[in-house]
Amino acid sequence: MEIIDFHAHIYPDKIAEKASQATGDFYSIVPAHSGTSQELLAAGKASGITGFVLLPVATKAEQVRHINEFVAREMGTHEEFYGFGTLHPDCEDIVGETEHILELGLKGIKLHPDTQQFNTDDDRLYEVFDYIQGRLPLLVHCGDKRFDFSHPRRLKKVIDNFPRLQVIAAHLGGWSLFEEAFELLKNKDCYLDISSTMMFLPPEQVEYYIHGYGADRILFGTDFPLWSPTQEVAGFKKLHLTVEEFEKIAYKNALKILKV
Repeated sequence: MEIIDFHAHIYPDKIAEKASQATGDFYSIVPAHSGTSQELLAAGKASGITGFVLLPVATKAEQVRHINEFVAREMGTHEEFYGFGTLHPDCEDIVGETEHILELGLKGIKLHPDTQQFNTDDDRLYEVFDYIQGRLPLLVHCGDKRFDFSHPRRLKKVIDNFPRLQVIAAHLGGWSLFEEAFELLKNKDCYLDISSTMMFLPPEQVEYYIHGYGADRILFGTDFPLWSPTQEVAGFKKLHLTVEEFEKIAYKNALKILKV
């Protein structure tokens, strides 16, 4: 079975270990990997993952262009990679940076409100949301009981205000706020990935949310380098799902979004 990991992170080799550890520290997790592209490709071979969506995060506006160009180079070098771009609301010309993402051939935009420290529904981003409607999907980190930046109610507001925006809510729409997210997003037009969920929820609870949202809306993701892709794939395959549900979550939904 083909598998596309819709939630992975890599870093330049010289900073990979430090960057991965910083992310681990943010969540009080010891990362499974250091986060280089070669590690990710090796993990893919070991786990049976055939493609990865790369999701970069710029914590400062001045990092945006450099990071997006790094991801574009990696995508151009490795056919297994589908790169998203990063943005930051402090960018002087945020629409210009969005245009550059399109010029680079990147497949979408990733936001991480908690580490970037802005609200998902920050009105400085509204021009971008409007600009990319019908052009690029938007994947947003959702949920963290420690912060309010990425509360799923904020993503709900974005979905309501931009009905043509293709939205992907990471971590079943609300990491550590799974039930609140379900109540807010179950009837909304959005996709959700299951990255960083199987380590925190029993299998029957993951199955409950998959069936509650509908398999047509769910994407597989590992959150590499925090977790081992091999373990994440093994956990996914143990879920009680039909063959059709497995195929949709593993790759068919991803191919629709990526338009490949």
